[in-house]
Amino acid sequence: MRSRSTNQNRSFPPEEICRGNRAGKVATLTCYRRNPALLRKMSIEMLSSLRDDRVEIVSPDWSEQDIAGMRAALAEAELAADANEIPVGAVVVVAGETIATGHNRSITDNDPSAHAEIIALRGAALAQENYRLNAATLYVTLEPCVMCVGAIVQARVGRVVFGAYDDKAGALGSATDLSDSRALNHRFEINGGLLADESATLLKNFFRSRR
Repeated sequence: MRSRSTNQNRSFPPEEICRGNRAGKVATLTCYRRNPALLRKMSIEMLSSLRDDRVEIVSPDWSEQDIAGMRAALAEAELAADANEIPVGAVVVVAGETIATGHNRSITDNDPSAHAEIIALRGAALAQENYRLNAATLYVTLEPCVMCVGAIVQARVGRVVFGAYDDKAGALGSATDLSDSRALNHRFEINGGLLADESATLLKNFFRSRR
């Protein structure tokens, strides 16, 4: 579970906001698997309260499995584009094995809920014969929307890795942040920004071609 504090009127040692350590005068912030979404939410006041001489923010270092998972999700997104669907793709991985894939199918299926994440989660639940996916990592090329975060919570997914941030509809830190909502009874690990440029370029090219 991530630990966040919203009280900006007191000191914020690194361990209260991130997993971190101090080496002399340098505070190294390692934000819950080096989560860029959390760093983007940290205020100037928070950073100032951590600063001795300087603050070194550690950038994400992704595993080979993470990169392979997102590459597979990008391949799914390309399938969506080929079908004239918004190019978003997703895969579900458990214990290093891909158990389900999905891409946007809302137009194809005449189904407003057929987002890539939903398709992949349905497939994963069938593959596991269990709708609870606690050990699963969901890789998706675009920050999930409100609907998809709800599905992620219902599935009890353990970890979500997304590519591009979605300032208009992203529900894990961009447009809103449901990950800490009191209305949701499950917390999961979130890592954003993996192959973000490639994911964003795919989306931009798709919409440009339709103008």
